[in-house]
Amino acid sequence: MSTVRERLQHGNEPMAGFLNLIPSAVATQALAAAGADVVLIDQEHGPIGPESMHAMIASTAGTACSPWVRVSARDEGLVKTALDAGAEGIVFPLVTDAESAAECVALVSYPPEGRRGWGPFVAHARWGVGLFDYLEVRGRETICTLLIETRSAVENLEAICEVDGIDCLTVAPFDLSTELGVSGQLDAPEVLEAVDHIERVAIAAGIPLSGAAFDPKQTQRLVEKGYRLLWHGFDVLALQGFVRQTAQWRSGGQP
Repeated sequence: MSTVRERLQHGNEPMAGFLNLIPSAVATQALAAAGADVVLIDQEHGPIGPESMHAMIASTAGTACSPWVRVSARDEGLVKTALDAGAEGIVFPLVTDAESAAECVALVSYPPEGRRGWGPFVAHARWGVGLFDYLEVRGRETICTLLIETRSAVENLEAICEVDGIDCLTVAPFDLSTELGVSGQLDAPEVLEAVDHIERVAIAAGIPLSGAAFDPKQTQRLVEKGYRLLWHGFDVLALQGFVRQTAQWRSGGQP
């Protein structure tokens, strides 16, 4: 079976990702069992502590779903906790330049490429390998993903893309629109220009792109542009949307 990195780089079709903000192994397991290729356990914007995070990661075992964690900061302690709980990928927010991008790569990489400390006492069980086999078998499989959500990141993107070890760049239009002073206006010219720049630079550098695809039209557009990972929604918003939809049913609206 292909690794997540191989699928990002050379897969025949883009992968499907879902953001997991509900601190529940049941919710994560449901997403994984339903066919999510990647589940993003969101510690940046979700109320998820380390114990819940571990249970959520563990609940993906036995499925083809890759557990990633979005940490709340570029912090060694946060990254170490997530990786040693068994996360296969780390998503870093608020990257601004090549130096901060290189720091992200170092935090997920064992020496000599980085400075990740050895301690997979829990992680090895999630991946079904022996404790002392973990580094050799799993050590280089960790996915390093950077959110491109700041003006500085857009301006410094060429230099960021020259950093070795970046596996994926995620276009974050909501944060980017806020940064550019047009919060929520995703079709504002400055947002469209920034996203177009991100796409051109990343594709030219050979770095896979991921982005929000919340409806069929967005999905088709990103597929045509060559995105490798599509984020299809948030668990908590999906629940809210279903409850609101049932209200329409009761009032005689169309399902």
